[in-house]
Amino acid sequence: MVKPQTRSYSRYSRDAARLLGQSIRLARIERRLTIDELAERAGLSRGLVQRIERGDMGCAIGAAFEAAAIVGIRLFDADQSTMTAKITSNDQILTLLPQSVRNPAKAVKDDF
Repeated sequence: MVKPQTRSYSRYSRDAARLLGQSIRLARIERRLTIDELAERAGLSRGLVQRIERGDMGCAIGAAFEAAAIVGIRLFDADQSTMTAKITSNDQILTLLPQSVRNPAKAVKDDF
């Protein structure tokens, strides 16, 4: 298996991951949940929960979102119906846009 290259992240991204991890840890402790209990509820390993709480950038975003949802952290300031309406609206807009973006092909010089 090929080792993935180390990736650089912006300070903003690293700070956001760290803040989310700290928020999850704080909420978990306030709810008197152990790491093992949170991991079991979220279907994650204990180590992954620890990495999420440390703000590790290599964690899957879905795992972090699930851990946040279980401890009651609202990631977006919207209730379920508002979020569903926004998703539907965005889907309609995205349907009208091209599926991919391509760089224009180089012009061929066929002057003889």
